Amino acid sequence: MEKDPQINVLGGELAPCSTDPLTGFFRDGHCNTCAADQGNHTVCAVMTAEFLAFSKYVGNDLSTPRPEFNFPGLTPGDHWCLCAGRFLQAHEEGYAPLVNLEATHQRALDVVPMEVLQIYRLTEPNT
Repeated sequence: MEKDPQINVLGGELAPCSTDPLTGFFRDGHCNTCAADQGNHTVCAVMTAEFLAFSKYVGNDLSTPRPEFNFPGLTPGDHWCLCAGRFLQAHEEGYAPLVNLEATHQRALDVVPMEVLQIYRLTEPNT
C-alpha cells in the first residue's frame, strides 16, 4: 500500500500524532492514509472522556484494551488518528475533541470542512 503525500491540512509536512499509544492506519504514529484506508483515519484528535463515551455509544469502543489487536485502549489525553467521518459526527452531536491540525492529514478535508477543524484546533500540540 502506497501512502498518500504526507501533507497536513495547513499545507505543511504532516507532523506525528502519537507513538504512545502508536496510532495511524499504518501504525506509524502519523495520520497517513491511502486508498485502502476506507475509514479515512486522518484526524489527529486528543481524546476526552466525553468523546470516548460517545464513540463507545455509537459502536466504536476505543477505551477497552484489545490485546489480540495490540490495542491498549485509549484514555483522556491520548492522541489518536480518528476517522474523519466519526470526527464530523462527533462535531454534529457536540462531542468533538480537540484536533492537532499539524498532524491532521489533508485528506481529512475530503470529509470535514476546514472551518470545522479550526473550531477544535489544539493551540499547543503535544505528541
